[in-house]
Amino acid sequence: MMLTQAPRGTRDVAPADSYRWQYLEDRMRKAAAAAGYREIRTPVFEHTELFLRGVGDTTDIVQKEMYTFKDKGDRSITLKPEGTAGAVRAFLEHNLYADALPCKMYYLNAPIFRYEAPQSGRLREHHQFGLECFGAPDATTDAELILLAYRLLSSLGVSNLSVNINSIGCPKCRPLYHQKLKTFLAGKVDSLCADCRNRFERNPLRVLDCKVPSCQEQVKDAPSMLDCLCEECAAHFEKLQQCLTLAGIPFRVNSRIVRGLDYYTKTVFELITTTEQGNLTVCGGGRYDNLVEQLGGDPLPAVGFGMGLERVLMLLDGEGIEIPRPRLCDVFVTYMGDHWTEAFSLVETLRAAGVSADMDHMGRSLKAQFKYANKIGAALTATIGDEEAAAGAAKMKNMETREERLVPFAEAAKAVREMTEAK
Repeated sequence: MMLTQAPRGTRDVAPADSYRWQYLEDRMRKAAAAAGYREIRTPVFEHTELFLRGVGDTTDIVQKEMYTFKDKGDRSITLKPEGTAGAVRAFLEHNLYADALPCKMYYLNAPIFRYEAPQSGRLREHHQFGLECFGAPDATTDAELILLAYRLLSSLGVSNLSVNINSIGCPKCRPLYHQKLKTFLAGKVDSLCADCRNRFERNPLRVLDCKVPSCQEQVKDAPSMLDCLCEECAAHFEKLQQCLTLAGIPFRVNSRIVRGLDYYTKTVFELITTTEQGNLTVCGGGRYDNLVEQLGGDPLPAVGFGMGLERVLMLLDGEGIEIPRPRLCDVFVTYMGDHWTEAFSLVETLRAAGVSADMDHMGRSLKAQFKYANKIGAALTATIGDEEAAAGAAKMKNMETREERLVPFAEAAKAVREMTEAK
């Protein structure tokens, strides 16, 4: 029944699993903050024109994968297919370029929408961790982002990671490469897919990004952009390699990386891991020095990356890595008879003191209350019966060590901390 089924390509995160997301998000926030990045939150939808101008109308994203619709005001609206264009729009709208540069921003758990066949670790609605740095032209910034992503993933336990880098030049040197590539492809056009035949005239670089096997075969011997770089782009790419070498990060130059978005210039990179299902890109990004100007701002260099949360979690599962499961409840307050009032007051007192506490809300018997406390993994129980209520106290019990104490209500929070630390 559709009413009780999530749409294809979407997935719920149940309460029993959300701790895994929270753990990953916490690690990502700390990694971003350590490098001076602050969080930005942008709307889940934007004006369609933003992506047509920013992402590029010859990309698969724009041509095939965007969720675009007309709102009630007959405006064309698109659910975000990627995070960078919205970040640039916000950067310009709020005059962030007037602040001290570089401006370092990150977004986290940002929903991204792609109308495509759901694939391994990539759903029609998936979530990204992304970093965007505006105003810094130096290759050290590119290296900083690559190193941040590599160290984060490695520290989480993702193995078999390889850093792949490339340079796709700039508007000064790319026209020469486009001409060389078109010359190379000229005799192969009839063998390309329909999309690539269209790309051949409008943006031949996109042919290199085609996922159709027959097209991949046709371009395997295509000329390399690296042979056409201008002096500035070549120096930038050389400095990037020097930075990665200094940091001791293994990398390889892969001239076939172009990424699926038109706004990239100079550096593009991917972090790839080898799995039983083949190679998976877990993080991708690069420099987009012309996008700010393209969207109406003054010329300003920028660089960033995106990393899918679902894909990272999937890889951690594949590695057999257990994410620490948090304790749901420090103390579960059980009660007998009509002593629910004391139990209710004790729970609220404990919570006010920063202790995670709960009680029965189902009218269970005392035996059933203990069973439930054990089921949710409560570290302690605090029982209130006639004698305890008369003494203004609760009988606390460590569920693992079986230690018991009679604790006055006023000292309950202190006792919980002592008894859980001793566990």
